[in-house]
Amino acid sequence: MAASQEELESYYGKEIILADRELVETGSKQILNNADKEDVAFLVVGDPFGATTHTDLVLRAKREAIPVEIIHNASVMNAVGACGLQLYNFGQTVSMVFFTDNWRPDSWYDKIWENRKIGLHTLVLLDIKVKEQSIENMARGRLIYEPPRYMSIAQCCEQLLEIEEKRGTKAYTPDTPAVAISRLGSSSQSFKSGTISELANYDSGEPLHSLVILGRQCHELELEYLLEFADDKEKFGKDVANDQEYFKPAAWVPPTEDDSDE
Repeated sequence: MAASQEELESYYGKEIILADRELVETGSKQILNNADKEDVAFLVVGDPFGATTHTDLVLRAKREAIPVEIIHNASVMNAVGACGLQLYNFGQTVSMVFFTDNWRPDSWYDKIWENRKIGLHTLVLLDIKVKEQSIENMARGRLIYEPPRYMSIAQCCEQLLEIEEKRGTKAYTPDTPAVAISRLGSSSQSFKSGTISELANYDSGEPLHSLVILGRQCHELELEYLLEFADDKEKFGKDVANDQEYFKPAAWVPPTEDDSDE
């Protein structure tokens, strides 16, 4: 968040309980306690319905006949338009988690393939590890948490390339154009246009980060905007033009007389 807990308490004039993932996922009773008698505000980063856990909390409140008022918030899901890509040209959003030695999930790959096949851009949300426990500490029941970790653009692109090499069906390639987004909505937000292989060597700086993989269709105004964030504008323009050949529908062939007789 852009403000600390102390700053929020000073602004609202009330004590704020920091609700970590464990509290939100397992402590709904604590959150809803006395909510039928007094106002309880549940503040989130991003839109309230950006997580299924929040939807579940609303359903629990309604089952207990607790009135719920939703105040929508700014979210990466709409603020991503600041990179110049039009929101209605986005497809399914995917999440990229930190790979481990024995866990390298790739279900997101198929969604990128589906998006690009119909010309839609893909927003990739990069992993955040805050107040996470190691497997060893969890097994031993020790409440010891790992230091916070935030995935970088470079690591995300490296993992993208690893899975493409493994799958080999060219949902994207090292030369697929993308745009890196860092610290969106802050005074230090930045964007960088490049191919996935180029961004695998990009120092994106302080978190938070996200990535957009372009669809095979890129409007001329989108491209004009993205070129402002490219180190080599001419090369990036060619990369986008070449990428549009992927998943390009075959040219329409009129039926022959024999076909029309059938």
